Amino acid sequence: MSNQPTKLFNRAVYAQRRNRSARNFDKYDFLHRRAMSDIVDRLESINREFPKALFYGTGKLDQLLTAECAVGDIIHADIAQSRISERNLRIVYDEDMSPFALQSFNLIVSLLTLHNSNELVGALAQMRAQLKPDGLLIAVLFGEQTLSALRAALYQAETMTSGGVSARIAPFAAVRDLGACLQRAGFALPVVDLDSVTVTYKRSEQIFSDLRGLGENNVLHQTANPMTRTLFQETLTAFANAGGKDQFDLIFMTGWAPHESQQKPLKPGSAQSSLEDAIKKKKATKNTDER
Repeated sequence: MSNQPTKLFNRAVYAQRRNRSARNFDKYDFLHRRAMSDIVDRLESINREFPKALFYGTGKLDQLLTAECAVGDIIHADIAQSRISERNLRIVYDEDMSPFALQSFNLIVSLLTLHNSNELVGALAQMRAQLKPDGLLIAVLFGEQTLSALRAALYQAETMTSGGVSARIAPFAAVRDLGACLQRAGFALPVVDLDSVTVTYKRSEQIFSDLRGLGENNVLHQTANPMTRTLFQETLTAFANAGGKDQFDLIFMTGWAPHESQQKPLKPGSAQSSLEDAIKKKKATKNTDER
């Protein structure tokens, strides 16, 4: 018997899905573009230069970078070659098995890929090791409530048509769990925040087109029963009857490679602010889109 842990995601299939989606990706990149715009805002607000950076999964969207971001040389990377822009510095690899040496970068950006990692803490730990001291990680991945309406519609339709359900949509991590992942991976000053996007679909089948166009359809290792025409139609009906809306949680994870100049945690009991003030921190932004 093998002692290797069971892999939840088929990374080879994930690479195939991303390669196939590359040709028309700009028609479906509204979530990636939104997330990348937020990353640009964050970089612009940091009074720091990043001479050498790694951008994973961003494709052409690194063109949104401004001079205020102060990003120098960029290595562009992805698990799928076709999703990488035609640049001189580019490499194809799996985030679960990074090839880079220790302390290679001042900045690492990962755009909506880590939610399909089989070893999330391990991938984050590799990134932390590849950052120079006081280097920055910004990673975005889909969160807990992503595709919750479609998941419910699938469960309802499959229960009605076959009396059971199959795994068709992967589980997504919660904000609190991802904060713990950053800490376990060794990042200093970890911050996790949420941008929740609600998308209204005029035609229910468009949500499946979006998932294919994004390269985000099912890549679970445990293959579900085939999607029959009857199940597909019943799912569309259930989704439409529930309002034809779904949610995409964009979770932003930021952390710094440890450095002696960074702020240190306060000693217990030394806080200067009340619990009431802490509770008033910025809540998740609710936004809507229409497809």
